[in-house]
Amino acid sequence: MTATQIPHTAPGSPTPVSAALADLLFPGQLGATHRRWRDFFSSTAFRFQEGLTHRERIALSYDRLRLVNGAVAAPQALAGDPVDLTALHEWAGVVDPGMATIASIHYNLFFGSLADHDPAGRDLGEYVRADRIGTFLCTEAAHGNDAANMETTATYDRAAREFVLHTPHAGARKFMPNTGPAGGAKGAVVAARLVVDGTDHGVLLFLTPLSDGDGSPLPGVEVSPLPQTVSSPVDHCATTFHHVRLPFSALLQGDHGRLTPDGEFTSGFGSPRRRFLQSIGRVTMGKLCMSAHSLGVMRHALDVAMRYAHTRVTSGMTNGQRVPLISHRGHHTALLDATATAYAATLLQRSVVRQWGRATGEEREAYERLTAISKAWITWRARAVMTECRERCGAQGLVQENGIALQLASVEGAITAEGDNKVIMEKAGGEMLLGGIDLKPECEIPPAHRELTDPQFLQDLLADIERISHGRAKARLRQPAASPLARWNATVTPAVALADAHVHRLAAECLLTAADQAPSGVPADLLHGLHSLFTLRRIAAHSGDLLARGRLTADHVESLPDAVDAVLGLLEPHALTLTHAFGGSRTLLRTHPMLHA
Repeated sequence: MTATQIPHTAPGSPTPVSAALADLLFPGQLGATHRRWRDFFSSTAFRFQEGLTHRERIALSYDRLRLVNGAVAAPQALAGDPVDLTALHEWAGVVDPGMATIASIHYNLFFGSLADHDPAGRDLGEYVRADRIGTFLCTEAAHGNDAANMETTATYDRAAREFVLHTPHAGARKFMPNTGPAGGAKGAVVAARLVVDGTDHGVLLFLTPLSDGDGSPLPGVEVSPLPQTVSSPVDHCATTFHHVRLPFSALLQGDHGRLTPDGEFTSGFGSPRRRFLQSIGRVTMGKLCMSAHSLGVMRHALDVAMRYAHTRVTSGMTNGQRVPLISHRGHHTALLDATATAYAATLLQRSVVRQWGRATGEEREAYERLTAISKAWITWRARAVMTECRERCGAQGLVQENGIALQLASVEGAITAEGDNKVIMEKAGGEMLLGGIDLKPECEIPPAHRELTDPQFLQDLLADIERISHGRAKARLRQPAASPLARWNATVTPAVALADAHVHRLAAECLLTAADQAPSGVPADLLHGLHSLFTLRRIAAHSGDLLARGRLTADHVESLPDAVDAVLGLLEPHALTLTHAFGGSRTLLRTHPMLHA
């Protein structure tokens, strides 16, 4: 169906078309899980408050966390439900990024870590009631992405049957956890090296009270506020332990590491690094949460920017003519590109959450890598989309109450949280070179016999880009080098390109699958249009490689700009329909001044 054949959908309330699209973006979830959180965060308690200081905004976030806790039947159950937990993140960040951050730490990293280890008869009632807030202390001032080398120790005192938690020097201070006085009493799951009779058994987790009811540190705990960041308002601190004694029950035990009261240590894993990774396994779920947070604020920013583009009028091409911003190709191109990215990213996230939820045994490593590169790709895409949305809204986009600027800053934190994106991609690219990827075979149909209007041809070209990056990285890896570091430095750029190409192809594949599953007619045509736009942009960026290797013809390269323009013409009349499908809260949207000026 061509652009002129698709019935025009007038701007306004959600339509049956947008409802059909929403069913694909939130498969079986919008009417229950997502709508519940969306409506909860649309209440007046979560409205943006103008003029608060940094400290006041942090305090408000903790007050709101306790409201969230009132809506959570069982924190442990929430931590064990990937769909519900990520749904919370998709809607929480839209109204209060700081609250979303501390909620992620409290429910995922803290309660999730407890749930993933053996129960030890601990009374967690104060945490369940949120009388005491849970946090997670892993990285140190001198050990961020190499946290496996952390230096905080938990030395076992066999006679007292206690652990002595200690920070040996300033570089081992726990760096950036939310351990400040805001929010009252806090406790933490602390990562530290278990030392028994002088033997280091690697990093395990210890449940550690940090502060009393007014937020004052307990004896032996030193908390130093860190400088204010540009990301979500959170009470980031450096935390030091001075020979803090913990009961035997403080150790979180599991198959990766057990200790008897007599001091005998056993582990199902021979490698201390594997014990560490098992101990902090909730960081992988945290990557899903960071992706979800970024998706939520990205879709909301795009919803706002698209509505603004339809209500803000500007000059047309003739004297006296006034038209909506959306009428200009120079304006709606960026928003439609962003829409295609938002759909692809959302559908990729849904796929990854489903796969993670059923991953077991040997599959786990592959799914952890997929979760990691998806987090990196989605958070990077969210920043790019939201930056574009902010620009398209001009000065109004800078106003925090309009729901873009503050949330955009929060994505910077997501890009670094649960593993720095660049390090994630480098690690994944290296693993893929060593066999952690199944490349799609090259299509045997000659490119000259294929058209850019064929979605399968577009997918095959994305697979070609993936293979090209893989081949380039492999060639670099085989070249003589002065040292292993020199060899990796020569390889790392195409290795990262391989990881990026892989996740980009998977996102496009998810979008195409949704298009094929959509109701015939307008919903299917719009999703196929988004898939075309998303893939054509990627193909254009790599057209030189594709042409050089005979995967594209010169005629294809010449026609790429026209193919993109045709898709833009098809999608533009339905831009609002596409963003209505995000299911955004109309109550919340009415609070943004720019939409009602």
